[in-house]
Amino acid sequence: MKGDVLVLQEWHKQAAREIVSHVLDAIRRKTSRYTMTVAGESGSGKSETARAIAAELEDHGIKSVVLGQDDYFVLPPRSNDLRRRADPQWLGPHAEVRLDLMEQHLVSAIQGDREITKPLVDYDSNTIQEETVSLDGIRMLIAEGTYTSLLKHVDTRIFILSTWLDTLADRQVRSRGAEAGDPFIEQVLSTEHKIIAGHRHLADFLITADHAVLAAA
Repeated sequence: MKGDVLVLQEWHKQAAREIVSHVLDAIRRKTSRYTMTVAGESGSGKSETARAIAAELEDHGIKSVVLGQDDYFVLPPRSNDLRRRADPQWLGPHAEVRLDLMEQHLVSAIQGDREITKPLVDYDSNTIQEETVSLDGIRMLIAEGTYTSLLKHVDTRIFILSTWLDTLADRQVRSRGAEAGDPFIEQVLSTEHKIIAGHRHLADFLITADHAVLAAA
């Protein structure tokens, strides 16, 4: 998403190193493109972890593309916020996110397509544009976002366990306007917490609130 602010910390890089060390051989063995998701709550570090994994893979000679769920919302950010406030049902993967399109792009990549044309949200202008992403030389796609654990065509799933309460300080750093601390937004995040509570059980790797990487049982 254009206008997003990413602050990579050492724990993102360390988690990326550990995860890549576990999946590197599998990526190299797979004849088609490898897919991974990074899911979790707002401010948990999904985008940063995905970018850190992409950078770590690059160090091993593997090129990747990161797809952010923020680009796959039906409405641009401020319009989506207004719709949420007007319609209590306008929340969650069934309503406000085009996970089907994200899934389609993963499938296209796995099938060997040379490019995808995806949405691109511009936060500042509150618009959804399009961008064409070349997949030439790409061996890996990383889909990151709150609900990406639900995507089906995935080789490895990662889930970050930090809750919206754990991440208030990080959300304040990335906050746009007065989002962090807005009672309505905090209620939305509480609801999202309940929606994805069980998604941790879909994961292959968990990142704990103190940033340890655990292989799921």
